[in-house]
Amino acid sequence: MVMNEKFFELPTLELAKSLLGMELVHETDEGIASGIIVETEAYLGPEDMAAHSFGGRRTPRTEIMYAEPGYVYVYFIYGMHTCFNIVSGPLHKPEAILIRALEPKEGIPLMMRRRSFEIPVLDDGDWKPGQLKKLTNGPGKLCKALGITLNDYGLKLNAKHLYIKGDTTITEEHILSGPRINVDYAGEAARYPYRFWIKDNIYVSK
Repeated sequence: MVMNEKFFELPTLELAKSLLGMELVHETDEGIASGIIVETEAYLGPEDMAAHSFGGRRTPRTEIMYAEPGYVYVYFIYGMHTCFNIVSGPLHKPEAILIRALEPKEGIPLMMRRRSFEIPVLDDGDWKPGQLKKLTNGPGKLCKALGITLNDYGLKLNAKHLYIKGDTTITEEHILSGPRINVDYAGEAARYPYRFWIKDNIYVSK
């Protein structure tokens, strides 16, 4: 089931946890690639010093964050990595959720080619789960594997070729939380426990 607009209207912290276990799917001319979301990171807008929209900052890059929830916010970091975010929060309240890690599901050979990722194949043509854990265990890695680029900025997540689907609910006892990663500049906000991940999942980034 493809998630509809109502799903993305959940409060940001609740949505960040509800996304765990859902499948992020990207369809391109090369084929379909997807992964199960196993780690997310929430950013709570103008009051959150770690958010791109802190203080009401409004630039061409952050403009989509002011839209209604369910849009795609993609940005480039370190001159080499693309990061995929889901706009959340009420209209004109620029919040977002970074997808930090996926468990590879569909189109694994395609994802491996995109990342120049080489591992030994087993006799039955399959891979051991542990062999794939570094394929999509980071924001930049998963975007490259799924073929998500800056061209996807501003798309609505119910778009035919980029969407989230699922009917699996990860219960609270299987969700862990902790400080976000690489936001040391954010003062007290660097310690907010707004990163969520599935307990004991080997595909989590850290």
